[in-house]
Amino acid sequence: MIAAATAVPLEGEVSPGQVNSRYGVYVVSVLILAYTFSYVDRTILTLMVDPIRATLQISDVQLSLLHGLAFAVFYTLMGVPIGQLVDRRKRTAIIAGGVAVWSVMTALCGLSRSFTQMFLARIGVGVGEAALSPGAYSLLADWFEGKSLVRALSCYQCAIYVGGGLATMIGGTMIALVPPVTTTLTGALEPWQVVFVIVGLPGLLVALLVLSLREPARRGVIAGQAHPGFGEVLAYMRQNWRAYAGLILGLCFASLMWNGVAAWIPTHFIRIYGWTPAEVGLRYGFVLLVFGTAGILSGGWIAGRLRERGMRDANVVICLISAVTALPLGVAAPLMPGAWPSLAMFALYLFAGAMPYGGAAAAFQEITPNRMRGQVSAIYLFWLNLAGIGLGPTFVAWMAQTWFGGDLGISRGIAANVAIAAPLSAVLFVLTRRPYRLAMVA
Repeated sequence: MIAAATAVPLEGEVSPGQVNSRYGVYVVSVLILAYTFSYVDRTILTLMVDPIRATLQISDVQLSLLHGLAFAVFYTLMGVPIGQLVDRRKRTAIIAGGVAVWSVMTALCGLSRSFTQMFLARIGVGVGEAALSPGAYSLLADWFEGKSLVRALSCYQCAIYVGGGLATMIGGTMIALVPPVTTTLTGALEPWQVVFVIVGLPGLLVALLVLSLREPARRGVIAGQAHPGFGEVLAYMRQNWRAYAGLILGLCFASLMWNGVAAWIPTHFIRIYGWTPAEVGLRYGFVLLVFGTAGILSGGWIAGRLRERGMRDANVVICLISAVTALPLGVAAPLMPGAWPSLAMFALYLFAGAMPYGGAAAAFQEITPNRMRGQVSAIYLFWLNLAGIGLGPTFVAWMAQTWFGGDLGISRGIAANVAIAAPLSAVLFVLTRRPYRLAMVA
């Protein structure tokens, strides 16, 4: 086990004690901005399902592969080697490089003329985005600790819902307003293709902003200490396998539930209730932004309060509360008799489903030595995103087409996804509480 020590600044690093709290807020703000762009770029596709299908002549299952598997496979596979770099190299440079790559690849999605071309471009988006969260988790864990870390990570994770909400609102509005464009360089572009280019390229400016961040010293690191290899990280995780396995599996089912639902909510309102993409974008996008953000911030606040009262496993408890609360809401929301009751129920579901993610990220930081955090975060994100982003959207589409009658069965596919995933997630979190407490002591 790696011994704890006072943070020792290495070359190019700044001791956290030398920087005031205002600069810490600036760091969080820049990382939130990067994560917001990340979610805009990865989820903008969800509101343009039908135009993309029509242009590329593909099915719902193929569309779900573009949304999920194409992005998730390389997002997950690249996470581990990038996590090793995060533990050894300058994290701000790694994050900035990732932002630049995914921004360019998002723009290239708009230039795609076939399913294969867009599949490859979505792979590139996944490769770039794999650099963000392992680096961000590690950075924030060196600026904050205890309940402050939970709340900082909750603020960072709220970009999931800010980005998803903005993507839905921007996508719905732009697909209605942006005209087809023809240039000598790109040829004829349909409105959905123009949207990808418009939302992708500004990310290059965000990459420059990330480069402006200073690198903090790593807490608990002894100068000259060897960097742990991947085998050493796996050995450490095996020593505490009940805590790590329970957290990872429980969050995998939570992610399957969340991503499977989120990928198809706009399509649910368009197909079942006849809303236009612009209507869905403004209405559902606003709900996602407000209730998702409120949920994740509330989850971080609740976990912090529970910690103050002596509940050492508060970060696991908040995950359990989320799964139990989201279950009835997520099943009922897509089956409501009208559009507005459905939207209201989804708002409550989004609040409940968003609650655990700040605590979940902090949970891994708390039971992991500093110089293993990048790799452990990458392993966690590997399984989380393979289950959620990779399988969630396709699982819902497969159930809709196989069991519930095709395109109009998407609502029942959403409900079935929640009914299966939420109970499994809750049971795993119950079983994880004691091993997690033991891992914290160790």
